[in-house]
Parts: sequence; C-alpha cells; structure tokens
Amino acid sequence: MGIRGLMSFVEDHSNEFFTDVKLRDTKIIVDGYALFHRLYFNSNLELRYGGDYDSFTDVVQKFFESLFACKICPYVVLDGGCDISDKKLNTLKDRAREKIQMAHSLSVGGGGYVCPLLIREVFIQVLIKLQVCFVQCFSEADRDIMTLANHWNCPVLSSDSDFCIFDLKSGFCPLNSFQWKNVNTIKGTRDCYIPAKCFFLDALCCHFGNMNKTLLPLFAVLCGNDHVNLPVMETFLSKVRLPLGAASSKGRRHHRVLGLLNWLSRFTDPTEALDSVLNHLPKKRRGTVRELLCSSMEEYLQAQGRLQDFFQHGAYTCPDTWNPSLPPWVLAALARGQLSPFISDALVLRRTILHTQVENMQRPNAHRISLPIRQVIYGLLVNAPPHVRTVAWDALPPQPPTFSEVERINKNIKTSIVNAVELPKDHSDLSKLTELSLASRQMLLLETLKVKQSLLDPVPAALKLPVAVSCYWVQCTEATLQLHHLQALLLGMLLGPLRAMVSSPEEEAVRGGGAETLYEELQRVKAPPGTRLDLDTAHVFCQWQCCLQMGLYLNQLLSTPLPEPDLTRLYNGSLVHGLCQQLTSASVESLLRLCPEAQQLYEHLFNATRSCAPAELFLPKGGSS
Repeated sequence: MGIRGLMSFVEDHSNEFFTDVKLRDTKIIVDGYALFHRLYFNSNLELRYGGDYDSFTDVVQKFFESLFACKICPYVVLDGGCDISDKKLNTLKDRAREKIQMAHSLSVGGGGYVCPLLIREVFIQVLIKLQVCFVQCFSEADRDIMTLANHWNCPVLSSDSDFCIFDLKSGFCPLNSFQWKNVNTIKGTRDCYIPAKCFFLDALCCHFGNMNKTLLPLFAVLCGNDHVNLPVMETFLSKVRLPLGAASSKGRRHHRVLGLLNWLSRFTDPTEALDSVLNHLPKKRRGTVRELLCSSMEEYLQAQGRLQDFFQHGAYTCPDTWNPSLPPWVLAALARGQLSPFISDALVLRRTILHTQVENMQRPNAHRISLPIRQVIYGLLVNAPPHVRTVAWDALPPQPPTFSEVERINKNIKTSIVNAVELPKDHSDLSKLTELSLASRQMLLLETLKVKQSLLDPVPAALKLPVAVSCYWVQCTEATLQLHHLQALLLGMLLGPLRAMVSSPEEEAVRGGGAETLYEELQRVKAPPGTRLDLDTAHVFCQWQCCLQMGLYLNQLLSTPLPEPDLTRLYNGSLVHGLCQQLTSASVESLLRLCPEAQQLYEHLFNATRSCAPAELFLPKGGSS
C-alpha cells in the first residue's frame, strides 16, 4: 500500500506535519479497504481459523456507532478490480507471495496477517445493515476518494501513504491515530468528538523550503509505489547525491525519503525535475522511462468519475480508462457492491487472483475444489457482447474460451489456464442475463452446486445457499473430510438463528431459556487462542469457504435466485474448530437437547447435506448425528 517508507517518515515527524483535531459534525471519506484491514488486524481477532466474522461484525458496528455519536457522516469508498492496463499485476503477485508466506507461518504457530476469505463481503453486509453510504469503484479508489473529499471539503480516513501526496483541502487522518474508541465530550455540552491527527500537504512542503506541491507525484514514483518499481530507478538513485539535510537518527532511517524530498525541493516544477532525473540515465532508456514516470504521476491527478453523483443520485459514470461498454446492469451492480471485483477482473482482464487462506501448504490449494463453479461463472462472462471484448480477450484464441487464475502451488504462485464451461444459448448474452426467468437462473445455480431443489425445501430461506454450497462441498472434498467436520459446520450455522431467538425475550421465555443456554454453551466451546491448529481440519473448512465464496458470486451474477445469506453470523472459525474437538467426546444430541427448535433446524440442515454426502462419511469411525 502506498509509498515505501513515507508513512513512518511523516509519523516520525508528527509535530511538524500533523495537526491535532477534534472530529465532529462533518462528512468523512473512508478508505474501505484500509478500514476493514485495520479493524480486523487491530482487534485481537483470531487469524488462524478462517475468520470470526461475528466478532468482526461487532467491531465494525462499534466503529460506526462512535462516528454516529459524534455526528460524523461516513462515506465508504471501496476499491474495485484492476483497470484495463493491469499495471499493478506485478505488485499483486508480490503480495500474493507474501500472503502465502504469512499463511504458512500462521499455520505452523507463527505470526502473520492474512485476512479471512469473506471479510470484504461481511464488511459490505454490515454497511448495508447500518445504512452507511458506500460505493465500490471500478478500479483502485484513491483518486476517487481524493476527488470526492475535495468536492465536499472534508477529511479522508485511511492508512495509505498515497494520501500524503494528494493535495487534500481538509487533510488526511491516518487510521492508527484515529481514536474512535476514545469518544470525548466537549466541556459544558453534550457534543462528542473523536480525537485524531490530520496531515496537511502544506506542512510537508513548508518543511522542505516551500517546495512546489506538484513535485510530490514525482517523489512518489521515484521513491517507489504500487505502480512503479523499476530497476533503472536504482541507477538514478545510485548516481545522484541525495542531500540528507540535518542528519539525525531519524534521517538515517529514512535516507531515501528524506534525500529525495530535499533534492526535489531545489526544482521549480516537475518538468525541470524530471529532465534532471532522465539525465542520470542511459540515453536509450530515457524515452521509455519518461513515458512510464509521466503516466504513473497521472495517478495523483483528479479522477474522472464523480462519486458525489452516485451518493446523491445513484449514478456513477465508468471512467474511459476502464471499460464503459459493459452492460449497464453490470456497471450498476459493481458500483453498489452487488458484484465482486473478482467478476470485473474476470470480465475485463480474463484473469483472476485466488487468495490464499491459512491452509495445509502441502496439499493442493483450497480453491481447487470450487473450480467447476468458477468455470460456470467464466462461461457466463465469456458470452459478453462483442463490443465488451477488450484487447485482453482478443489476444487469446476464440476457442475454447480460457481464463487465467493466479493461484498457490506449494508455497509459491503459478498462473493456470482454465476453460470456461459452454452454457446453453439462452445464457449467451450477458446484457440479457437478468431477463432470464427465476426458475432458469435457479436451475443453473443448483445444477452447478449439484443439489436438487427438493432437498432445500425444508431449509429456511436464509440458509438455502449455504446448505446448497455444503452439499457441493461434501460431494467434492477429499478423503480428509470427516463426519464431525460436517456436524461442526452445521452447528456453527445455528449461531445466527440462536442469537435471533435470544434477542426476542417474550418468545425465549416461552422456550424456557433453552436458546440462551445453548448460545452461551457454544460461546464456551470456541477454540481458545494458542490452541494447536489441526491442518487437515483447517484445510477442509478453507475448502468450504472457497465453495461458499464462489457460490455467492455465482448467485450474485444470476441476480440472487437464492436469498443472499447473512454472512455476519454464518461462520465462526474459532467455534467450528472448537466443536471439532468437542465432538470427539460429545454427541450433537447432547449439545442440542436444551433447545428443541435448534435441534429441529439442525436436523433439516443435516438431512439435506447427508443426502448428497458419500456413504463412507457415515461409517462408525465418525460421531453420531
């Protein structure tokens, strides 16, 4: 994220570059990607079991409640997929490799930071429940965030150091100094505020001899950001003598940042500075490097899109640099977060990235199990109208239609070529996919998940898709799946319904408190921090999440023929791993005996999945059902 070394540099000079502010009664533009990462990794949530999504949901709700208490009106802006240039592919591959190393470290008891697979979808569901305004951009969101913040003259909340380069009228508040847990009251009033620090570009420029603000984008690309990482830049940096100014311990720590800022401050404008940079390079490289640096500097200009139009009128124009010829319903669904960036990457680039979880690195990556679902998704996308097909599409042979997937193999990444499934002719036009009958869309979904509609009839609407996905999972997973894995997963799905029962005191009183007792018992069963991770168990649950993710994306692409499930209370990794341990010595019946309603619901879920499972799953080595 952002410019290497810049954030720690400005934080080390906090007194010079930051202003203490008391945020209240204002709009604020929130970098959604930065926020959900920050909230998950800084809330002492479990990282090894695939996500404690209910606990994360509670943290997100508390965060926004703090903002509401201070009359701060958040507008959350989320990154979309990659744009047509795919210029960040190398950076994304590097991050994928880093994530694999961290996932491996976590899997063997070490440290690391790997987001749960469905955290983005959970975050969006919480925003919807809280009625927080949000938009999903068509590609990277930074420029749109800057443009909207300046249009509304309000601050930006993020952890991305790129916002130290943008000229923001009302400044940039870093998340790590945004004290949302420490809401204060103004003396003598009932008005609340959140203490924060705000970075202003003017202060940075003033510190470096009133340097021209327009030099900062060149500084960003010379220093190294997500778009530029040229070996030839090291040639420039090795030849030019960077003035450190007053060398201190902090100065030595940030040699490159400090030296580049001092060096650039000597120039009056970017053209003069860029000419000086190029003069340090071999003549044959100068034209290419100039073109790359200039295009990278444009990333810090005002965006074409007008997010204020989306928030005020629901309309968001796709920038020309992306792909404006996509069907209108697809563009609208992407902006509303109803389709994932995975879909736009597949549609625009014919390339997707499959994110690694904390899984067994000795085995094929967990996403392999959901490949047939992805092939159906690709089959729907490959039939886009001809004018949607971009250079990336036309560069590949028309038959058979293929997509590239960046996936884990052992502890590295590889790019695999995947064929799209050929679908019936009535699915052949993406622009008319929403016009297909509900029955037709539902049939395609259920056929892909290998489940019959009649099996889902006894299942509550909110759980039909998770159960259908579970039916697929038990049919496709390897021999390591055991009965107690299925039982633990289905018991975990009871947590949401139990919470709903408990929150209705009159009905719970009639039940005699059984739901509350069971809910509390399930909380106690959760695997405590530090428990050794069973890698086979972790892997089968990672496979289930991969199936759920792709089942969810296919359901969204088909305009939800099954209701979208409440992901915020559907899966708790600590609980299902704890239940796996518990079920080695206790039966499902003994856990559910206090709450007949929960037992009946469990039986509906279990019976549906049992009908699809291989017979050997129920041989005596497993627990009882």
